[in-house]
Amino acid sequence: MSETHPDDVAAVQRCQESFARIKAELSKVVVGQDDVIEQVMVTILSRGHALLEGVPGLAKTLLVSSLAKAMHMSFHRIQFTPDLMPSDVTGTELIQEDPQTGERGYKFLPGPIFANLLLADEINRTPPKTQAAMLEAMQERQVSSGGSQHDLPAPFFVLATQNPLEQEGTYPLPEAQLDRFLLYIKVNYPTGAEEWEIARRVTSGQMGEIEPCITGEEIIGLQQLVTRVPVSDQVLGYACALVRASRPGSREAPDFVNQWVNWGAGPRGVLTLVTAAKARAILHGRFHAAGSDVQAVATPALRHRLAGNYTAQANHVDSEQLIKMLMEAVPADRQYEKPAA
Repeated sequence: MSETHPDDVAAVQRCQESFARIKAELSKVVVGQDDVIEQVMVTILSRGHALLEGVPGLAKTLLVSSLAKAMHMSFHRIQFTPDLMPSDVTGTELIQEDPQTGERGYKFLPGPIFANLLLADEINRTPPKTQAAMLEAMQERQVSSGGSQHDLPAPFFVLATQNPLEQEGTYPLPEAQLDRFLLYIKVNYPTGAEEWEIARRVTSGQMGEIEPCITGEEIIGLQQLVTRVPVSDQVLGYACALVRASRPGSREAPDFVNQWVNWGAGPRGVLTLVTAAKARAILHGRFHAAGSDVQAVATPALRHRLAGNYTAQANHVDSEQLIKMLMEAVPADRQYEKPAA
């Protein structure tokens, strides 16, 4: 590691310091939510996208917009509605006349998706046609229009939100699109002390100003650093074992999986566990991923990649409980080796 990249250890230390500065800046306007902030940062360093779910009023939009300020990057917010069209997101072709030649031609007018950080607010309120317009951008980081491809700015990531309460007028994201999100983050209610502080700050106007503390170029460098973080066969084997055990009917599946799980995580689940574990490691100043990192990201990484069947629903067993049982059935300290071909 040090022979190829002699500055990587120092880069990890700078990453840890940057993470601390970002949390300090966000604390000026966002009270608590430390786990959510860490998971969002893991998503960004993993070059992925995140879906945040929580009831209204939990500062999801404030968190994302404040994060954009702290990272000194371009930020756009799209409020998804039932009448939103794909071109309202990606952009459209307009006919324009050349003032010198008088010739008319099409010119692409970029949509709000052309930003470093895109907040897709209440993404489940727009029809599947518009939801699908996000897929190419999220996966390929480009927009196709008029037979041409337009690259999105780098870095680019989508932080989408959805409201779990109201189901009227919503279009639930299909499983294939949910799988495009690296992490599915639940935003919970604040503690009593945190809610007290929220009320004190907001009602007295004591909200601070976010100061930029990291740039887009530095984020790209940290994303590249994540790819160089080594992963032992033990950690890789643990991530693979968790995912393979989540699939009903497989040789590795525990009895409760065969009884309660409709479908388990696919290969993208392993990629997510490993990459997110590496990103979390450097956020905490370590240049190696450990089994504890895999465990820390397992719930947001897998909660949208496995689903309980009707029997599980009848017994009030949700995906989070299934993941907890899965981690109990597949311990991190077991010896793991590469399976035979």
